[in-house]
Amino acid sequence: MSDPALNKTVSRQAGLAFYDHAMNLLEELKTTQSEVIQKAAELCAERIASGGLVFLFGNGHSRMMCEEMTPRQGGFPGFVALVETALSNHAAIIGTNGLRSSLYLENYEGYAEHILSSFHFGRHDAFIVISTSGIRPVVVEMAMGARSRGLPVIAIVSKAHSEVAQAVHSSGKKLVHCADLVIDNLCPPGDCVLKLEGLEWNTGPVSTITGAMIINMIRCGAAEALLAKGMKPVILPSHQFLGNTSAAEQLDAFYEAYRQSLKHLFE
Repeated sequence: MSDPALNKTVSRQAGLAFYDHAMNLLEELKTTQSEVIQKAAELCAERIASGGLVFLFGNGHSRMMCEEMTPRQGGFPGFVALVETALSNHAAIIGTNGLRSSLYLENYEGYAEHILSSFHFGRHDAFIVISTSGIRPVVVEMAMGARSRGLPVIAIVSKAHSEVAQAVHSSGKKLVHCADLVIDNLCPPGDCVLKLEGLEWNTGPVSTITGAMIINMIRCGAAEALLAKGMKPVILPSHQFLGNTSAAEQLDAFYEAYRQSLKHLFE
């Protein structure tokens, strides 16, 4: 029989090892990616200040990074989470709306263009496309489709994974080939950082941690750049301040500002 106390020790060591990996990556992110993240923030601010929108697209778990930007407390109009439910609502895992179908669809060429064709993009819009591997046809074509419309593309991708992975799109292109700015989320191939004895495959994915940091650095940098331009972002406040009249009024102001920001998409 296994020793429960020993199991607890192993579990605690594994958890701390993952913590150390994640913190080291965040420090490396600060050292190596701050400059390009700032460029991305300034690009977003320039587009938003000109009346444009910055769309965020990611399939699978990369969807989480889109919604980390908006709608999120501290967020503001100008960013739009372009979330295709069929590509990311796979929590059932098996059966309808399961993982198999979404994994299939992200490899289906032509799907991204159908999503893009639903909008009338403006000349000041831009895209952030998030994908750790950066090789699936849907993310490649989303970036290609945005650029064909004259919109700049910011990619958030694992360069290490992209470099060793074979392109899946028939063009032979990867996301890094279709972006104006590339931000490295520093994840290793396969995303997971922790090797445990007895497991063939690593555990401890870190793309959500580094990805969320990148998104929030872009958000904060864009807010600062907008203020420098004399444009005050309308911040989404926490809706948990029950009975706070000021917060309720700010929430209404955010809704209206967000609605106004979308006008050109449907004209």
